[in-house]
Amino acid sequence: MMKIEMPKLAYATTALEPVISEQTINFHYGKHLQNYVNTLGSLVKDTEWEGKSVEEIVEGAPEGPLFNNAGQVLNHALYFDQFRAPRQNNLPTGKILDAINDTFGSFDNFKAQFTQAATTLFGSGWAWLSQQTNGKLVITKEANGSNPLRQGLTPLYGLDVWEHAYYLDFQNRRVDHIAASWDIVDWEKVEARLK
Repeated sequence: MMKIEMPKLAYATTALEPVISEQTINFHYGKHLQNYVNTLGSLVKDTEWEGKSVEEIVEGAPEGPLFNNAGQVLNHALYFDQFRAPRQNNLPTGKILDAINDTFGSFDNFKAQFTQAATTLFGSGWAWLSQQTNGKLVITKEANGSNPLRQGLTPLYGLDVWEHAYYLDFQNRRVDHIAASWDIVDWEKVEARLK
């Protein structure tokens, strides 16, 4: 369970280049996420939500600023934790590959469906690979700061398609950002999120 605090990066701010530049990390992680954490901390102060985990707030808070900021804190914490230095032909193995193959038939099928979801999400939001309670995987599109946890799903891999996540590196080319992102997924971290 995540406390309302700034998560630590497990890599240097230059580690994801050229997929995600140091400049983007400095703004996206250092400014955007920090603002969500600070705002959430101030919103829960002296309320029934003070002392609750970020996940509990995401699951139970009514729509509005509290939910929006908690969702963005959780989304970004999961997002920044799931990456590592770029690697060509970066493919999952083990249990996560088995689960992907079981649900989607192949990694290529999953990749195509996930890319389609991330590409066609209108406006700002997130594409997620999540696990249902029965163990099956599902791809969802979440508007703004929503998270699959809200639907009783376990979020495994999320891609931020808000423009601040890629604009400095790819301008308006969301599709190119999505394609490049496959090179930096840390599939071991994604697998560790399986229930």
